[in-house]
Amino acid sequence: MNPLWRLALRLTRAEPRAFRRGLALSALVLMMGTALLGLSGWFVTAAAAAGVAGIGVGFDFFRPSAGVRFLALGRSAARYGERLLTHDATLRALASLRTALLGGIARLPNEAQARLRGARALNRLTSDVDALDGLMLRLVLPALAALATHLAAFIALWWLVAPGVAGAVLAIYALGGGAVLLVTARVAHAPAEAAETALQTLRAQSLDMLHTRADLTLAGALQAERARTMDQAEADRTSRVTLDRIERAGASASALTTSLAAAAALGLGGQLAAAGTITPAQAAIGFFTALALGETLGLLRRGLGELGRMQAASARVLALADTPAPAAPAAAPLPRPGALLQVTGLRFRRPGAARAVFGPLDLELNPGETVLLSGPSGAGKSTALACIAGLLPPSAGQILLRGQPLTDWPETDLRAALTLVPQRPALIGGTVAQNLALALPEDVALDEAAAWSALRAVDLEPTIRARGGLTMALGEGGSGLSGGQSKRLALARAVLRHPAVLILDEPTEGLDPATAASTLAGIRAALPDSGLLIVSHRAADLPFAHRHLTLQTET
Repeated sequence: MNPLWRLALRLTRAEPRAFRRGLALSALVLMMGTALLGLSGWFVTAAAAAGVAGIGVGFDFFRPSAGVRFLALGRSAARYGERLLTHDATLRALASLRTALLGGIARLPNEAQARLRGARALNRLTSDVDALDGLMLRLVLPALAALATHLAAFIALWWLVAPGVAGAVLAIYALGGGAVLLVTARVAHAPAEAAETALQTLRAQSLDMLHTRADLTLAGALQAERARTMDQAEADRTSRVTLDRIERAGASASALTTSLAAAAALGLGGQLAAAGTITPAQAAIGFFTALALGETLGLLRRGLGELGRMQAASARVLALADTPAPAAPAAAPLPRPGALLQVTGLRFRRPGAARAVFGPLDLELNPGETVLLSGPSGAGKSTALACIAGLLPPSAGQILLRGQPLTDWPETDLRAALTLVPQRPALIGGTVAQNLALALPEDVALDEAAAWSALRAVDLEPTIRARGGLTMALGEGGSGLSGGQSKRLALARAVLRHPAVLILDEPTEGLDPATAASTLAGIRAALPDSGLLIVSHRAADLPFAHRHLTLQTET
């Protein structure tokens, strides 16, 4: 099935009742608008004919005028309800889609997740979901409402005017209107994709330029980067001008279709009226109804103009949201006596690479023991830790946690027993307490005493107390703390978990010697029975380790 329609079904299933009611109101708006113009045309023509015939005094002006007012007010009320229901349902369905999207991303391998952290990828994800708000509002619901309206108009014209008029109006809109919409969708497909690509590139380049403005200025490259950004802005403008030109051409073609349908209704109705088969007022119903049906084309034209953008976005979103979950065991394995962590013959080779990133690696980590792993820059230390933590599947070797392979551990139990603090840990915008609470299950509240104990272990308690305590607010990405303070807050969060095995990637990087020493000593004191595996290139960290291993690379 086409990804666009798969996604439309997914969004509909998220809010089925609201979308059904919104569709009913969308069709009602179009039908009442068509009926309003048809009734008004009949009313004016019938009243004029009655005046010409000299029977105006006996003509019933009240019921038709009441019908006109009812349709006008009812159409406004239905339009308000339709907008309220469809927009609310769309926002709720997109919120559900975002949750599914994040869940799919969480199921990706670690390296695939890392590639989605860049500004370009994050902009793309945000824009893709935003693009899909038009799928229901400007494409699916208007298309279904238009079909229902044309069917209702066909039946009404067949009954009130003549079968020939009904068939002519339906045929012209089906053939002419269908051709206009199809051509608009095809011609606008490439420019819509180009406009979206240009916009995302412009956003990414603008953010990069703002974040690196000082470096670009010092390197004398700011003007060149600004010129590149302006070129991208011009590309975005050019694509949107093209889309606007296509939209205007489609509007002209739609107006021509409406004129042809109205002319056909007027011509056929006039002939029938001249022959005495129908009255002039009935002929007016066909003419004005054909004019009113032009609204159905206008509603769809914009959605079809964005079809290229929505198709590409839906394919990318579904690919991530439907990421299959890896098969996981139902329960944690029973621990076996012996070492906490055993690594034997561990290697990791990237697909297509001539040699492994590292290996072979053999290590054993016992309760209360600290092992320090070192190696030259680029030797694969962080990759080795990712394999040991179960974030990357190794190419060869075995990893046992409490005597059982990592693959035998359910994800939740594995993360409770083994915690990794990467070299560049992530913090969130929020309070210090909220950042620490990420270490706990959702249904477990943060204990303040435990939080202060963890902060004390990493020598961060005085800083946090002096700046507002646990309610101290951090900005996006944890801004408001220095690099070393951010790292220690992430370490405190790991201490709160009390894992059996704690893996630390360059935990003392950016810390002065005294703070580094107190941080490592505090972590060991807070977790006396845990096994610590530390990657570090600092000689000052060696005294804290029971054993020291050097990571080997394959030659």
